[in-house]
Amino acid sequence: MAPSPIGPYSQAVEVSQPKLGSGGVLIYCSGQVGVDAATGELEGDVTAQTRRALLNLDQVLRAANSDLGDVVKTTIFMADLREFSKMNEEYSKHFPAPFPARSTVQVAALPKGARVEIEALAARD
Repeated sequence: MAPSPIGPYSQAVEVSQPKLGSGGVLIYCSGQVGVDAATGELEGDVTAQTRRALLNLDQVLRAANSDLGDVVKTTIFMADLREFSKMNEEYSKHFPAPFPARSTVQVAALPKGARVEIEALAARD
């Protein structure tokens, strides 16, 4: 289970898309930070937070009968782009090739003091 939202937003929104074929849907996932759902605590460094954020994202997707393999686009928000290589190394372990399209931006701050937040768009039949 992913942590509960900390604001007025959904963890994911599923949208039927006729262009995706019969029964095809898009799943828009809200950003996930590296909070452990069991403890409510933020994980340690940017590597641990990236891992946990992706595990949380996978849980959100599984609740929508999907998983990380269906992700077509991610957006990554980072508190410090100097940690990009550490985030990127961990991120690469969670997606099969061909990798999803991706944007990465540095932001002034993230919820709970997180180092990284990841949102995703997934497409499934």
